[in-house]
Amino acid sequence: MTVSAGYASSGPAYRDGNALAGPLSEIFAVDVTAAMSRCAHCTRTGPLGGLHVYDRGPGRVARCPGCGEVMMRMVRGRGEVWLDMSGTSALAIPMDDR
Repeated sequence: MTVSAGYASSGPAYRDGNALAGPLSEIFAVDVTAAMSRCAHCTRTGPLGGLHVYDRGPGRVARCPGCGEVMMRMVRGRGEVWLDMSGTSALAIPMDDR
């Protein structure tokens, strides 16, 4: 991966998927960073918190750490959040058994 012009080259251009915890907590009632996600491209399965999150633009893009394909896009607008998970074939969200 190359770092685009305008980004500091001293560190990685992405953060781990735990960077999605706050924004996703506005949508979901549970912490989904522990959810197991499957990449629609390479079928790699791992916790959402392990995705590579790029958040230096107007939204957030989460990429598969295995193949680099986009698994999730999230953009917040006025009064709404757009969530595109077309790169995720499955998401297993842990729930408390009540």
